[in-house]
Amino acid sequence: MRLRTALIGCGKVGETHAAALASLEASELVAVCDRTEEGATEFGSRYGVPGYTDVATMLREQGVQAVSVCTPHPVHAAVIEVAAEHGAHVLVEKPLAATLADCDRALDACERAGVRLGVVSQRRFYPPIARMKAALDAGKIGRPVLATVDILGWRDREYYASNPWRGTWAGEGGGVLVNQAPHQIDLLQWLMGPVEELFGYWDNVNHPYVAVDDTAIAILRFRSGSLGTMVLSNAQNPGLHGRVHVHGSNGASIGTQTDFGSMFISGMTSEVEPPVNDLWTIEGEADLLPGWQAEDRRAAGEHDVMTWYHRLQIADFLDAVLHDRPPAVDGAEGRKVVEIITAVYRSQRDHRPVRFPLVPEPERGDLDGRLTSRPRLLRPSP
Repeated sequence: MRLRTALIGCGKVGETHAAALASLEASELVAVCDRTEEGATEFGSRYGVPGYTDVATMLREQGVQAVSVCTPHPVHAAVIEVAAEHGAHVLVEKPLAATLADCDRALDACERAGVRLGVVSQRRFYPPIARMKAALDAGKIGRPVLATVDILGWRDREYYASNPWRGTWAGEGGGVLVNQAPHQIDLLQWLMGPVEELFGYWDNVNHPYVAVDDTAIAILRFRSGSLGTMVLSNAQNPGLHGRVHVHGSNGASIGTQTDFGSMFISGMTSEVEPPVNDLWTIEGEADLLPGWQAEDRRAAGEHDVMTWYHRLQIADFLDAVLHDRPPAVDGAEGRKVVEIITAVYRSQRDHRPVRFPLVPEPERGDLDGRLTSRPRLLRPSP
């Protein structure tokens, strides 16, 4: 059986989704939708499908059964609601939404309609991450007691100028926390379990031409009692790396370098290094590391890192719909990421640790702490 699928949001990452939806056996790409008629028509013509500017009209006329949502983050919830109302299952690009209130709107809409909701977190499908998850599940490092996430990347003026919504609170919902860090934040909570408490700060240290955060740090206590740290930045030029490491109660450590240099930009980056395990001290397994690294580099020669793992997750989502099972990363998992992001903003706003779980605060009108916790922007020295 093939699902009638459609793309909503014909931007850079939309190309990756459309290519997968047009080629996977479980999918028949039947339409695309974008904000402008010109953009929708041009994009659709390349895939031989009609382009729309109205989501409801597209869903109704084309009998769409599943959609990929690739719009700017603050628009996700409204689009998901329309799709769910028309009976379409939804896979949405990270993050699930820009605020917890919007996350809950999306989750409630899909639950009411009885449709599946998935959130893109394709780095869960990386072989090095799969090795880490298997080692943790097998108890090979004892109890995970400490985790560290480091993203030390770069985004330049050209990147922020590439779309008018980038670098704005209203159009993007945030900076490094909302746009680049959700991947590694998801891996952190997936590997370590629920968060109990978080204390964080954010700032804009060398991007005075945008309003949002380019740097954030946080200390986390997990419900298990374990500890974690996040150092997240778009302010290193050139970009250095993205890493997720976990250390165990028996002294063993495991980790993955998910990104070399800055995180890639879908539709803009031309070439990336493959993810590899960069830390592995489990007794009797440390000598496996060079072989795994060679294996992962060979695989990168066969599959484009920037598109292959998206394809795997999109295929998983379609299979979940067809076989009536939860997708690998569902809406509830996506909300956990936004909860952690929100806690950083609120922690700085309230000058205190934030306890979990978090509930929406739409009545405050401050985008979950973003607008009232704004620090002074640091200007580069003359």
